[in-house]
Amino acid sequence: MSYHLLLTLHILGAAVLFGTGAGIAFFMVMAQRGKKPALIAHVAGTVVIADTLFTATAAVAQPVTGYLLARMQGWPLTEGWVALALILYVVVGVFWLPVVWIQIRLRDLARAAAQAGTPPPARYYRLYRIWFAFGFPAFFSVLAIVWLMVAKPVF
Repeated sequence: MSYHLLLTLHILGAAVLFGTGAGIAFFMVMAQRGKKPALIAHVAGTVVIADTLFTATAAVAQPVTGYLLARMQGWPLTEGWVALALILYVVVGVFWLPVVWIQIRLRDLARAAAQAGTPPPARYYRLYRIWFAFGFPAFFSVLAIVWLMVAKPVF
């Protein structure tokens, strides 16, 4: 595989991770603000699908394309910026994996509330606060990784 094709795939993967993460967060927050269980359930269902199709695919492709690019360029994985990017990638995963499970739970709790004609239960709001809080370290880690990939600082 050519370097430029691999680099293009890697950049597209980063864009998908960043874009779906930001988009999913925006739509979940907006649905939550409406406080309508049926709307929340619908949006959360769409978010779960988007995370499965786009985010998960990019999350698998990124380390593969990154590793191949590093090999092609002769960068060891212990190179300063590469190692830091890998550490931050683990941080993203530590916060993203629970968020996927939480999104599924939020969807299910909102669906049940919509079917019952009641507001979401207290558990829904506790999970939503965790989901919201976990988004910040994951989002800023992705931003830092993108900066590291572009700047390739020496340290």
